[in-house]
Amino acid sequence: MMILRSTPPSPFGRKVKLAASVLGLSGEIKVEAADTNDDKDSLRQQNPVGKIPVLVVEDGSTLFDSRVILEYLDHRAGGGKIIPKEPAARFAALRLQALADGATDAQILVLYEGRWRSPEHHVAKWLDYQNGKIMRAIDALEASPPALDTIPNVGQIAVACFLGHRDLRFAGDWRVQHPKLVAWLDRFAAQVPAFAQTKVAA
Repeated sequence: MMILRSTPPSPFGRKVKLAASVLGLSGEIKVEAADTNDDKDSLRQQNPVGKIPVLVVEDGSTLFDSRVILEYLDHRAGGGKIIPKEPAARFAALRLQALADGATDAQILVLYEGRWRSPEHHVAKWLDYQNGKIMRAIDALEASPPALDTIPNVGQIAVACFLGHRDLRFAGDWRVQHPKLVAWLDRFAAQVPAFAQTKVAA
């Protein structure tokens, strides 16, 4: 049995859960809560930088971050399932994943600024910089919504988790002006039941 160290709200942990589901591997993974703020949590031994998600495989070795874990799960499922083998499709999926993950990273930085700094210490220029990344990503996805494969690829999974995180932490503020992307996420949710199953209440 593999062990996934994560937290329910983590968009990157959610990526792993969705990938495991569409690959038919959920039954081989036990989810174990991690506390990134606890220096006594074994997470820091499993991943020296103390970030989630971490996948502990049967021999005790660990894999991180989510992109590496998804590649491992795809390999474990036989390969070519969520990471296409054909070069053009492969790099398109990886590029889409990089876009969504980068925007998600920026969202987390904005969230942490509000969580860890008092308002008088917020740096408006830095927040504008991060929010610019996020909105450019959303606008690009609205202009050209991703395809949706029968088995969603890593990029499509990452986009769904990015938007789900936006809904959770920023009250779905992207939705009104991005109707094509809203429709895309609705189709993804209908196709991947694990998306609703991994949703965390705001």
